[in-house]
Amino acid sequence: MNIIVCLKQTFDTEEKIVLESGKISEDGVEFIINPYDEYAVEEAIKLRDEHGGEITVVTVGPERAESALRTALAMGADKAVIVDDQGLELDEYSVAKILAAVIKEREYDIILGGNMAVDNGSGQVGPRLAEELGIPQVTTITKLDIDGGKATIERDVEGDMEVIEVSLPVLVTAQQGLNEPRYPSLPGIMKAKKKPMERLTVDDLNIDGDVSAKTSVTETFLPPKKEAGRVLNGDIQDQVKELVALLRNEAKVI
Repeated sequence: MNIIVCLKQTFDTEEKIVLESGKISEDGVEFIINPYDEYAVEEAIKLRDEHGGEITVVTVGPERAESALRTALAMGADKAVIVDDQGLELDEYSVAKILAAVIKEREYDIILGGNMAVDNGSGQVGPRLAEELGIPQVTTITKLDIDGGKATIERDVEGDMEVIEVSLPVLVTAQQGLNEPRYPSLPGIMKAKKKPMERLTVDDLNIDGDVSAKTSVTETFLPPKKEAGRVLNGDIQDQVKELVALLRNEAKVI
C-alpha cells in the first residue's frame, strides 16, 4: 500500500504570539508538526504495518519545515518531500495546487492529512487537494479500516458519528480520537537522518494553471484583553434585572 501524508509545520501551541509591524514574529519561536497532522502520520504507520507498502510525507513550506518532516520520519515514515515556498505568498488554494502537482505523478492508495492546521484553522487544504486529484474525500475521521480496495470510515458529525464506505484511492483528514501518536524513539531519530528527503521548488513542478494566492491577509491583530468580571449583589430579583440591563446596554447581546 502506497500512503501519502500531507503535513504542515506550525507554531508550538504553547508559544506566545508577538506582533511586529502587523505581522507575527517568528524570532525565537519553536515550530512543531501541526498536532492534527500527527494523527495522520500515526494512522499511516499503522496502515503500513498492517498492509505493507511505504509512507511518503509531503509539505510545502520554508527550509525550517524539514525538521517537521524529520520528526515524521523518526516516527516511522519512509521518505519525505519538501517544496520550498520561500518568498511566495500562498493560501489554501495555492498549497492544494502545489501538493496536487507533487502527488499526481506518484502512486498512492490513500492520502492522509490533519483535519485542520492550528495556525489558521481553515480545514480547506485536504478537500481542495482531493478535488484537484479527482478522488473522494472524507473529513474529521475517528476510525479507519481498509479491506482490499475499500475503506470503512467513521467520522465526527456535530457530536454524532457517521459510517462511510468508499473505494480507494481516497483522501481522509484526521481528528483527535483517531489514535494516540507515538513519540519518536532514539533509534528512530537516528534512522531518520538517513532516510531520503526530496527537495523541490515550485518551478520544478508541472503545475496546471495559476498558483498565486486567491486571498490575502489585510490585518493581523490580537484579541482584546478580557476585562475583569463583575459580581452582582442583592436580592435575586434585583440581580436578574441588573444582569438583563447589562446584557442589553453594555454587552448588547439582547
